[in-house]
Amino acid sequence: MKIKKFFFAAAGCISLALGCIGIVLPILPTVPFFLLTLFCFSQSSTRLHDWFAGTDLYKKNLESYMRKEGMQMKTKISIVATVTILMAIGFICMKNVPVSRSVLSVVWVYHVTYFLAL
Repeated sequence: MKIKKFFFAAAGCISLALGCIGIVLPILPTVPFFLLTLFCFSQSSTRLHDWFAGTDLYKKNLESYMRKEGMQMKTKISIVATVTILMAIGFICMKNVPVSRSVLSVVWVYHVTYFLAL
């Protein structure tokens, strides 16, 4: 049980670091990393998990997903639209770096495909 909590705490720290790097480096989407951070930290602590399970974010968007029922189409569209806008800003800002634009495009296609396939 402690190994599971340690794993989630470590994954939460890594996700937090990647999310913070994503603020400066536009190729990394920050929102999914910060949501993963919140999820991992809530799984590593019972008290934090109980608090997170009581929030509106969890009840509106993640509760049905955690029960293996999938996400509502409205939630999927909201997530895809938010990430698309953030990635589009990064794409526009990287007009002189074609390799980064290519990588960002691949990440965006993967993200859209993943969320619409849930």
